[in-house]
Amino acid sequence: MQLKLIIGNKNYSSWSLRSWFLLTEAGIEFEEYRIPLDLENSAAEIARFSPSGRVPVLMLGEQPVWDTLAIAETVAEQWPEKQLWPSDTAAKVHARCISAEMHAGFPTLRESMPMNCRAMGRKVSLPDALAADIDRVLDIWSDCHRRYQSQGNWLFGRFSVADAMFAPVVLRFRSYGINLPDVASAYPRRMLESESIQRWLAAAESEIEVIKREETGQ
Repeated sequence: MQLKLIIGNKNYSSWSLRSWFLLTEAGIEFEEYRIPLDLENSAAEIARFSPSGRVPVLMLGEQPVWDTLAIAETVAEQWPEKQLWPSDTAAKVHARCISAEMHAGFPTLRESMPMNCRAMGRKVSLPDALAADIDRVLDIWSDCHRRYQSQGNWLFGRFSVADAMFAPVVLRFRSYGINLPDVASAYPRRMLESESIQRWLAAAESEIEVIKREETGQ
């Protein structure tokens, strides 16, 4: 089956990162097609592939799959040997819950700390709503560490959809210098050391486009 993943800018597009990281870390071959966002022809170009007008879109041959969580579920279903959800029933339920929470929640975190891979040492104010989002993320990571650390270094031991969903948050914390307690710091280190994330960051660094509304912090 031919796979083509349509993504946006690697520097800014957190949703694109989720699908790209899932496929890359799982070792599933695909063609990457990048559409720079916020340009005059961006919307028209994305509409060629995406009924929603958004990226990412995974093309399974001629069949588009849009929305990051739908892509993740489709990939996990089509490649069961990759075990992209935990095999244990309780752990799988847990992984699905935090993946859905990340997909639907954390609005203040998204708005106040947009993903910007090239930005380092940026500082943003931490109003109560943003601090609450950050604390919830750290609670999730700490809880997974406590439950599954004996099985490996990802959230549920081995790599899963949940790791793809939280990857952009790791990069956000990196850009904006969020202090992490020891119990929650091992996971971001593991993420940033992965070859897949290093490849993404190198590509983001080489991009030339600047989206001014995504340039937050000082």
